[in-house]
Amino acid sequence: MIRKFAVEFLGTAILVFFAVGVATLMFGFKFTGASVAAGVVATALAFGLTLLALVYLIGPVSGSHVNPAVTIGALLAGRIPLAEAVGYWIAQFAGGIVGALALWGTFSTSPLYSRTTTGLGTDGYGKQSLIHIGLGGAFIFEMVLTAIFVFILRVTSATANAATAAIAIGLTLTVVHLVGIPITGTSVNPARSLGPALVVGGAALSQVWLFIVAPLVGGVLAAGLHQLLYRGERERLAVEAQQARRAAAS
Repeated sequence: MIRKFAVEFLGTAILVFFAVGVATLMFGFKFTGASVAAGVVATALAFGLTLLALVYLIGPVSGSHVNPAVTIGALLAGRIPLAEAVGYWIAQFAGGIVGALALWGTFSTSPLYSRTTTGLGTDGYGKQSLIHIGLGGAFIFEMVLTAIFVFILRVTSATANAATAAIAIGLTLTVVHLVGIPITGTSVNPARSLGPALVVGGAALSQVWLFIVAPLVGGVLAAGLHQLLYRGERERLAVEAQQARRAAAS
């Protein structure tokens, strides 16, 4: 169990350090120049490819949730018990904070960096959004994007192809960011949002509640949809396993 919590902590820290790092370089340091599209593509690929690598790296140990919304979906879908889910949440939020602090410490050594103006790849709505989306729109969008992302629990089910699961997960997160970055910056992950917001403070910190609550609601919706569509799957697999044991014993 401790091993699972340790890799969830490490995986979340790695995700924040590398992917939020790219977001900060693109939009904080203005590496994209006048091309917002280039920054969106680079950041989306950073999140998707980092998660893809993490699924292969730590997936066999913990499932590579590295996201409290994924964990709540797994809990409600009956994949993990409550005690394990709580441990995952603690590890993920701690990892997100440590990853953000490490990233801030790295950028702070640059004379071009300013915590207030360069930021740290935080999410936001209103003036903090590229399209100035309102609070309600941001909540709905984050909820829907998270529900779509967490629904890919299906690709890690017992009847799915495990060899291609990491690719599907990474590509889904990439697409989610391609759509969401211009709107909210894309959270779909409360741990990814909380760490940078704590470092930057100000408007980012005052708005971070939305990027914690909306993704968790999205995770709940995804779990409900998964149960509705595949509610007979576990029962069927249990019957097939029992039949196989009887056949082997006879």
